Amino acid sequence: MLDYKAKHDYLVGIDSDGCAFDTMELKHKECFIPNIINHWELQGVSKYAREAAEFVNLYSKSRGINRFPALVETLEWLQKRPEVKARGLDVRIPPSLVAWMKKETKLGNPALTKAVEESGDEDLRKTLRWSEAVNAAIAGMVRGVPPFPFVRESLQKLDGNADALVVSATPQEALQREWDEHDLTRYVVAICGQEIGTKKESLGAASQYKPGRALMIGDAPGDYKAAQANHTLFFPINPGAEEASWKRFYEEGIDRFLSGTFAGGYQKELLAEFDSFLPEKPPWPVEG
Repeated sequence: MLDYKAKHDYLVGIDSDGCAFDTMELKHKECFIPNIINHWELQGVSKYAREAAEFVNLYSKSRGINRFPALVETLEWLQKRPEVKARGLDVRIPPSLVAWMKKETKLGNPALTKAVEESGDEDLRKTLRWSEAVNAAIAGMVRGVPPFPFVRESLQKLDGNADALVVSATPQEALQREWDEHDLTRYVVAICGQEIGTKKESLGAASQYKPGRALMIGDAPGDYKAAQANHTLFFPINPGAEEASWKRFYEEGIDRFLSGTFAGGYQKELLAEFDSFLPEKPPWPVEG
């Protein structure tokens, strides 16, 4: 990322999981959640753990956040759930994990491994084992998932006019594998996963472009926040309506972006629609 230099006058940042690829449901329901239940001893409340994890990672405004904050938020929701309290299960949030997240920006296994080696902390070691198990499950499970319709067509339409940059909280290895598998790497100037930094940090590449000439495409509020922090435009891929969103981007969004008519009313219309798709609060009762 330090060697990245602008090749065109425009930049388009693109999130990967749930945005370019329909992998969010598969990864979380088949890889993340079973390992959360197993490694964090939540078998006795597995139904509620699954609901909490799905809400955080897929169906709320927390959708798309890094796995470690998502794990903590999942445990927080479980602590507040009456049914979990009624079963007498003590849902514990490791304080060392919370402390590590506050001081570390590159929230990935390499940084966590270093923290474990330096501290010898058992909760961090447990978190690392969980994260490594998730990666192994994804490597064994996730394959043959093509990009959403109109992703490839959009990248081809942008090719020669804009630099496309993958901006994701997914581990680098998985991103590279998935973009290579579907022959999309040829259309991007760089792939930035969690080891590179936060989405905000990776999208800092927008500083190389003139105002109004950088845009982020994402399916989660965190993607929009990264765009805001870097003063870029934002095109939302609405969860549950991904095909329609990409079709709209291909048919009108790209042309508006390149012609300078994206900002203003069009951007506000997109954001208002996007905000209606994901709730802040879960559908179940909470305490505390």
